[in-house]
Amino acid sequence: FGPNTSTSNRCMIGGMVGNNSCGTTSIKYGNTRDHVLALKTILSDGSEVCFESLKPNELKAKCKGEQLENKVYNCIYNFLEDHDNQCEVLTQFPKEEVSRRNTGYALDELLLSSAFSDEENDFNLCDLLTGSEGTLAFTTEIKLNLVSLPPKVKGLVCAHFNSVDEALRATVIAMEHAPYAVELMDDKVMDCTKGQIQYEPYRFFLEDDPKAVLVTELAADTQSKLDKLTDALIKDFKEAGLGYTFPLVYKDDIKKVWALRKAGLGLLSNIPGDAKAVAFVEDTAVAVEDLADYIKDFEQMLNQYGLNCVYYAHAGAGELHLRPLLDLKKKKDRELFRTVGLETAKLVKKYEGANSGEHGDGRVRGEFLEMLVGPVNYQFFKKIKATFDPLNIFNPGKIVDVPPINEDLRYEEDQETKEFDTLFNFSETQGILRMAEKCTGSGDCRKTHLMGGTMCPSFMATRNEKDTTRARANILREFLTRSNDVNPFAHEEIKEVMDLCLSCKGCKSECPSNVDMATLKAEFQYQYYKKHGIPQRAKLFANVSQVHKLGSLVPSLNNLGIKLFGGLAKKQMGIAKERSIPKLYKTTLAKWFKKHKTKLKPQNPKGKIWFFNDEFTNYLDTEIGIKCIELLSKLGYEVAIPDHTESGRAHLSKGLLDEAQKLAQKNVDLLSPIVSETTPLVGLEPSAILGFRDEYLRLVSKFETDKAKTLAQNVFTIEEFLWREVEAGRISSDNFNTQSKSILLHGHCHQKALSSVSHTAQLLSLPSNFEVEVIPSGCCGMAGSFGYEAEHYNISMEIGELVLFPAVRKANSDVLIAAPGTSCRHQIMDGTKRKALHPVEILWNVVVG
Repeated sequence: FGPNTSTSNRCMIGGMVGNNSCGTTSIKYGNTRDHVLALKTILSDGSEVCFESLKPNELKAKCKGEQLENKVYNCIYNFLEDHDNQCEVLTQFPKEEVSRRNTGYALDELLLSSAFSDEENDFNLCDLLTGSEGTLAFTTEIKLNLVSLPPKVKGLVCAHFNSVDEALRATVIAMEHAPYAVELMDDKVMDCTKGQIQYEPYRFFLEDDPKAVLVTELAADTQSKLDKLTDALIKDFKEAGLGYTFPLVYKDDIKKVWALRKAGLGLLSNIPGDAKAVAFVEDTAVAVEDLADYIKDFEQMLNQYGLNCVYYAHAGAGELHLRPLLDLKKKKDRELFRTVGLETAKLVKKYEGANSGEHGDGRVRGEFLEMLVGPVNYQFFKKIKATFDPLNIFNPGKIVDVPPINEDLRYEEDQETKEFDTLFNFSETQGILRMAEKCTGSGDCRKTHLMGGTMCPSFMATRNEKDTTRARANILREFLTRSNDVNPFAHEEIKEVMDLCLSCKGCKSECPSNVDMATLKAEFQYQYYKKHGIPQRAKLFANVSQVHKLGSLVPSLNNLGIKLFGGLAKKQMGIAKERSIPKLYKTTLAKWFKKHKTKLKPQNPKGKIWFFNDEFTNYLDTEIGIKCIELLSKLGYEVAIPDHTESGRAHLSKGLLDEAQKLAQKNVDLLSPIVSETTPLVGLEPSAILGFRDEYLRLVSKFETDKAKTLAQNVFTIEEFLWREVEAGRISSDNFNTQSKSILLHGHCHQKALSSVSHTAQLLSLPSNFEVEVIPSGCCGMAGSFGYEAEHYNISMEIGELVLFPAVRKANSDVLIAAPGTSCRHQIMDGTKRKALHPVEILWNVVVG
C-alpha cells in the first residue's frame, strides 16, 4: 500500500483478511489497516455483510437486531463503551509511538473512532478485521484507499557501521529527515551474498565488511533538492559520530540495493546443517527511540542461552526481523524455541511494544498473547471469536486458544536426518533431504500472474496447492523422512505432485528459501527410473540431438519425413498433435563455421570469444547462430568454436543424470584450459549456456568442483557478454544504424533466475531509435519438451495465456517480438501465430544486415 510496499500482497490469505502487513515504505504510507476502507465478507452463518465506516448513530443502529452482524456490533460496542475496559485497552496495548502493531484484535484502533473519543474518525470494523488472520470472516472484496505517487527523484544513503547498535542509534537520526524507507542489514545477511554469481554485482556499494548497513531512501522533485536532503542526513550522522562511510546510490542501482537486502534473507536458508535462522520472534516492534535498547536486552538474553541471531529489515519502523539460529530437530533447541519466545514477549511488554508488528500472532506467538494484553482484553478476544465464529470454523487455534509454540512441530524430537546416495552433489545443503527441508511453507509460490515473477507457472494456471513449489518440497520431505522403502523416491504420489513442475527455475531466485525444485525434480526422476525404468519418450527427448545429428546427414530427407510421417510419430510417442516438429536447417552451424571462419576474422580484433555451439543452435537455430557469429565479427571480435560436446540440457530435463554428468564432465575438462576472463565462453541458448553456472557445479566430481566454478565465472549468455562490452566502452550506439524499431521482449525463465532480462532490454535499447518494452510474463509454458507432451499441452497453453500470449496479440503488426529461448519462440508461434526473433537477429539487422 503505497509504492514499494513489498509485502502488501500478504493482506489476503485464502480470501481472508490476514495480516496488517506493509513494507519498506510503511514509515511514509502506514500499514494495511490504514488503507482498508470497506470489506465485503461472508460470516460464519453464511450471511453476506459489508463492513465500512459508520457514524455514531449508525453504529448504535447496527447494534440492534438478531442477525449475526448485529450481534457482532453489539458485542464490541458494549465492551468498548465501558470506561474500565477502555482503560484496560489503553494501558495494555502497545504505546502510541509504536507504528507497527498487529497484536491480537485491534481494539485500540476502534477506540480512536468518534464513537469513543474526540477523534473525527468514523467507527469501522475493518480496523479490527484487518490483521485478524482469517479467524473472524471470509473476505470476498476489499475497497482500498489510494495515495499519490512519490517524487520521481530518489536516492539511497547506505551508511556503514561498526555494529548493529550503532546503526540502530543512527536510525533515530534518519527518521528526523522524513525518509521513505530506513532498512537495516547486518553482516550475516550480507555475507550470505558473497560469492553468489547472481548477487555479487548487487554488492557494488559495500566498502570493506561493515557489521551493519542502514539504507535510507529519500525523495524529492529535483536532483538538487535531493542532494540537499542526502547532504543534511550525512552531516547529522557525522556530527553524532555514527557511521564511517556513506555511499550514495541513485537511479537503476537503487533496485540492486533492495534486491541485495531481499536476497540475503533467502540465502540464510542455505546455511549448512539443521540449525537455521528460525522465524518466531521476527515480528516484534517497539518505538524507534527504544529499538537500540530493546535489541541490546534481546542480545543479552540470547547470550544467556548461547544463541546467535540475524538482524535485518525495518529499523525505521522499530521492527527488526530477528531470527535466532536453532535446530528444531533437537530436544534442547525445541525447549529453547519456547523459552526464547516467552522471554522475547516479556521484553516486548517491558518496552510497551507489539509482539506482532505486522505478520500476526498465529501459532508461534499466540500462546503469549494473554501476558501481553492482560487477562481482561484476552478474555474479550475469546468472546469476539465466539461471537463471530461460534462453531470455530475460521482458522482455529490462531490468536486465541493457541497451543504451546513447541507442540506439533514439523520435526519429531531428535529426528534423524537420513542420508541418500544421489547423483547430484547436495553437499552445500548436506544432502537432498535438507534441500527439501529448506521450504518454510511461506507460500510465495502461490503467486498469481498478476503479481509478476515466474514461480510457480503451473500453480498460476491451475490454482491447485498440489502444483506449488512447497507441495513438491513437502512431499519429498515426507517420503524421504518417513518411507522405509529401499527406494523412497519411487512412489507414485511423488510422481503425481512433481508432474507439472516445468523446471523453470523460478523458485531458485524467487523462493525466499531458494528451494531449487528443478534440481530436486531431476534427481527424483533419476531415482524413480531406477525402479520403474526410463520411458521411451524420455529417452527420445533426452537424446534428440543424436536424432538431429543423424538427420543432418541429409536434412531435406529428414524434413520430408517429418512432413509425411510427423503425425504418426507424434501419436506413437505421446507428443501433442497440435505441436509442430522443428525442422533441421540446410546445414549445421559447425559445418558453416568451418567453411567461413577464415573470412570472419577481423583485422584488429577487440578480443577473442569461444562460441558454445549448443545442440539447439547447431541443428535447429543454425541461422540465428550464423547471424550471432557475423554480428560478433562485425563488432570486432574474433570468434572460435572450441572442441566441446552437447550441453546435456535435454538429459537434465528428463532426469537422465548419468548421461548429463558425462557431458558436463567432458565439457568442463575440454573448456577449462582455454576459457578465461580475456577469452570467455559465450552461448546463444540460455538454458544450455547457463547450465555451466548451475547444474554443472553439482554434476562434476567433487575433485573438479573448483574447476567448474572457475569456468562458470567466465561463461556468459550472448546478451551478458555484449552488455559487458558496452559498459567497457568497446561497443556503443555508434555501432548500429538508425533504423526505428519497437520491440516487445519476453525473457527466458533460466535467464530470469540465473542472469537478468535487463541485459537484453538494455542491449536492445542501445540503438538510438529502438524502443523496448519487457513483457511482465513469467514462464512461456513450453519449458523445453514439457509443452510437447500430449498430457501437458493444455496446461502449457494455459500458462502462455496468462500474460505472454495476450501481450503478443495486442502488439501492432510492426512491433518485433523478441525471445532468447528456442522453446519460447516455438511457444509464441504456436500460441499467437506471430514469429518471435532472437535479440541477436534484431541487432544483426542493424549492424550486418
